[in-house]
Order: sequence, then structure tokens, then C-alpha cells
Amino acid sequence: MTLDAVTDWTAASEAEFDEVVALRRAIHQDPEIGLNCPRTTEKIKAALDGLPLEIHDSTSTTGFVAILRGGRDNGRTVLLRGDHDALPMQEETGLPFASRVPGAMHACGHDSHTAMLVGAARALCARKDTLPGTIVFMFQPGEEGYHGARYMIDDGLLDVARPEAAFALHISPNIAAGVVVSRPGPLLASADTLRATIRGKGGHGAMPHDCLDPVPVACEIVTALQTFVARQVPVMDPAVLTIAQINAGSAHNIIPADATMIGTLRTLSEATRAKVQAAFVRIVEHIAAAHGAIGEAEVEQGYPVTMNDDRACVLMKACAEQLGGEAGWQTMPAPMMGAEDFAYVLREVPGAMAFLGVAPEGSDFRTNPPLHNTRMTIEESVMARGVAMHCAMAERFLNDGLD
Repeated sequence: MTLDAVTDWTAASEAEFDEVVALRRAIHQDPEIGLNCPRTTEKIKAALDGLPLEIHDSTSTTGFVAILRGGRDNGRTVLLRGDHDALPMQEETGLPFASRVPGAMHACGHDSHTAMLVGAARALCARKDTLPGTIVFMFQPGEEGYHGARYMIDDGLLDVARPEAAFALHISPNIAAGVVVSRPGPLLASADTLRATIRGKGGHGAMPHDCLDPVPVACEIVTALQTFVARQVPVMDPAVLTIAQINAGSAHNIIPADATMIGTLRTLSEATRAKVQAAFVRIVEHIAAAHGAIGEAEVEQGYPVTMNDDRACVLMKACAEQLGGEAGWQTMPAPMMGAEDFAYVLREVPGAMAFLGVAPEGSDFRTNPPLHNTRMTIEESVMARGVAMHCAMAERFLNDGLD
């Protein structure tokens, strides 16, 4: 890949800063959850009003794509994505623009993701005539477990202007302000939900020999699952399997007829994912059968692995260092076992996601309230860097591609 000199987007991003902050705060205090976020979508579209963009709405969500066709079309198209749904949490930040919606909070930074992407759209539209290609701005709800990206892809929104590369930023209060962090290859894990029911025979707690107690069977299954992961999954291609709930019984002296289990599976490759999914079903069914019980297992497919393209990471690193010097980029030493539905886009299109450090000024990023915490806050001044990163990545790809 050739990495030609591109525009210094710092001044353009700073010019959009006030609007970006205002939009972020407006979204923050009015959070919406899931695939349908109509008030948020209305705010985004109002901020884009008057720009030379083609709007294409999702039919199954309130998301949409906005397409900017540059003045010098060389055939390349790039996608930039920002998610905008919130979490079912009660905010405890004490901010003057804190959530006004009980039980909902932007604790994962999606408000800032969207505001930065709108700022980038405005800055890039101002230079429309000089852009050598097409930019797709993807404004997506339903990232927090609702598969919003997959729904928008199924709606055909990637095919309106088919991108050849895709990029996204995700803020982190546990990374120093302004630093961009990512890695080639797997960045984040797949995330599947595991459910099991052990069907036994209930009865009196004092007479277990007349019953078939499902509780010790469930406990044995948990132990066997952990043994399987520890002894049959390669440490260089890991899995995390957590049984987070076991529910059974109604009183201290009653043996229940059934016990239910629910958990999560995280992996970094499709091969290990399939292997552990199959083992979960096998272990539940066979251990239950060994005790004369019935084991019913279900795997609910979640997000795939977030897989960064090596070439896209080179491009992203160049942009981060262009804007912040050598200190502006850090290579993540290992993947994280969280999950992201931008993985659906990266399964269709080569690209990359990175984390943007937003540790509040004067704080210790290592001990800040993390994402999904009721006290999570960000350093808003870093959003200008996020706007500039979006612009730089888009322009650099349109100039150079990923070759």
C-alpha cells in the first residue's frame, strides 16, 4: 500500500467540534434502546440536513445510510459506521446532560460515536468536490445485543453503494485520551448465548432416593464444561465459557423437577466456536443421560468474531500517527473477549475497528469507570480527534485503497 500525503483534517474537525458536542449531549440525555430509536434518528437527520447526501432508510430498524458521492469518482467506495443505541442502565454520572430517561443510559459511548460520524460527514461534505470516490455513512441502532448491523445488511443497505472497505471507532475511558488502539486479525470475540434445561423428578428434600435431583447434575455439567475448555481448547485459540445463572427450586425442602442454566461463549475463531458449541450440547445431553435425567441444550448464535484486515490496520495506523504522532497509535497485544456487531460488516467487507481513548482529563485511565458502568464518562475534547480520524481514513482509502 502506498500511503500518500493526505489532508490534515485537524482544523476541519475542530471547526465541527461545537456541533459535535451539542449533538452528543442531546443524544446522551435522550437515550433509546434496541433497533427502534426514532428520536435519535431524527436528531441525526436534522444534523445532516442540507448536506449533499443520499439517505437510504433501513426497513427493519430506524437506522439508515447516508451516501456522499465525491466530485472525482475513481470507483472506490468506503463505509464509516457509528452506532447509536443505549443500554438498560440507570445513569449515575451527575452530568448536567445526564439521561432523562429512567433506566436507560449511553454507557458504551454510542452517543459520541454517532456525533463524531456526523461531524465527519459535515467536514467531508465541505470538500465533496475534491474527494476521489464515494463515502457511505452508516448510522446504526441495535448494537447492544440486537444485531442491528445484520438487520441493516439484510435490508440491502450495503448494496446501495457497495463499499470495498469499512472502518469504525469505539471510544474507551480506559485508554489515554486521543490514543488510537487496535490490532490486525481478531480484535473482539464472537458471543453466543448458551441455554440448558435438566429435567429430573421432583419430590421431598428428605427423600432424594425417591427423586431425580437435577441440581447436582447441573453442577457436574458446569464442571465438565470448564474441564473441556481447559483441556481441549488450544490456549493460542482460546474460548471463554461462563455459566452465569443456574435456577432451580422453590423451597429449602423441595427437590425441583427441573434446573435451568444460561451462559455465554466467547471465541476468536469459527473453528473453536463450532467445536465448543458442539461440546456444550454433547456434555449437557450425555451427563444428564448418565444420571437418568434429560438434558436439553440450545445455542443462540450471537455476534461473529470482529476480524480486522491487516491492510486496513496499516491504513488506520498511518492516519492515527498523522494526527497524533507516534504516540497517537498503540498496537493491542492481544484480542479482547468482548463482542461487537460491526463484525457483521467486516464479514462482508475488509476493514478495521479501533478504540479511541477518551479518559477524562486528570483521571487515571487504568481505574476509570469502564464501559457499561453507570458512572462512565468521556473527555469530550477527544471527539475532534475522532472526527479527524474518520475523515483521514476515508480520504486515504479513496486515494490509495488497501493494496
